[in-house]
Amino acid sequence: MKAWVIHEFGGPEVMKLEEVGKPEIKSSEVLIKTECTAVNPVDWKMREGMITMLLPHEFPAIIGWDVAGIIEQVGDDVKRLRVGDFVYAFCRRSVVKDGTYAEYVAFDAEHVAHMPSNLTMAQASSLPLVALTAWQALFDFANVKEGDNVLIHAGAGGVGSIAIQLAKHAKARVITTASPRNFDYVKKLGADDIIDYNSQDFIEVTKQLFPEGVDTVFDCVGGKTFHSSLDIVKKGGSLVSICNAVDESYGAEKGVKTGFVFVAPNGEQLSSIARLVENGVVVAPNLEEFPFHEAPIALEKNREGHTKGKIVLSLT
Repeated sequence: MKAWVIHEFGGPEVMKLEEVGKPEIKSSEVLIKTECTAVNPVDWKMREGMITMLLPHEFPAIIGWDVAGIIEQVGDDVKRLRVGDFVYAFCRRSVVKDGTYAEYVAFDAEHVAHMPSNLTMAQASSLPLVALTAWQALFDFANVKEGDNVLIHAGAGGVGSIAIQLAKHAKARVITTASPRNFDYVKKLGADDIIDYNSQDFIEVTKQLFPEGVDTVFDCVGGKTFHSSLDIVKKGGSLVSICNAVDESYGAEKGVKTGFVFVAPNGEQLSSIARLVENGVVVAPNLEEFPFHEAPIALEKNREGHTKGKIVLSLT
């Protein structure tokens, strides 16, 4: 099969489209024929060796974690899934080696779910990483619930766009930061209040709206934005980041729960997300589609930032 392989860390030049062996599945796994895979910031960060502190790696390595495709083979112990099923999955392993930028992906059936029946393969491939990240940050970590006030940084991005919808589904009031060109987009997703991060101080605006602070800040930006956000979380609230590695001691003095969410595969949550999509509660992000052979170009486009929605690679 063809796959995008790296033999060393670096820029686009280290990505090689190579012929490699088709994966062999274990008894608990399924073999997925990849139709589409999504591009995420973690992909180029892995390519450049920026997250080796989080995950070990082995060269040669295939990058990529999102997949949507058709099951071609099932392991002997797999009962829930069948050959021919349309599925999607977040295929993160403990070691970066066998990713989803490949024509076939083998993965544990427990973490593979039937994709939403009302989506295309491209749309489905855009969801696993971002939807699981938003779910695990908002609900598993921050326990967002009805009546909460939630500030989501970078609401027009891949994770932010799903987070807005999930928080609204939980009946929270959603505030988000965005650029003016994305105001209509985030409003359509359900944002109640929008802060222009180019011309407004989100701390100042948030304090005007919520003098006592918000219940949760979900940080998808990192750096100064993350650290400044502690100032606007009320006592007993949560500050959760997908960019800054912190522990709970960071906000302890203020009585704020702080933490870093590193998304994990979860087939059960993907099934729940699929039902929300099928019921019209969650819509897939805006897409920009690239052919598979243009993967290095797609990663550079993602690396530039300011993407509205997601970039996906199509193998068909």
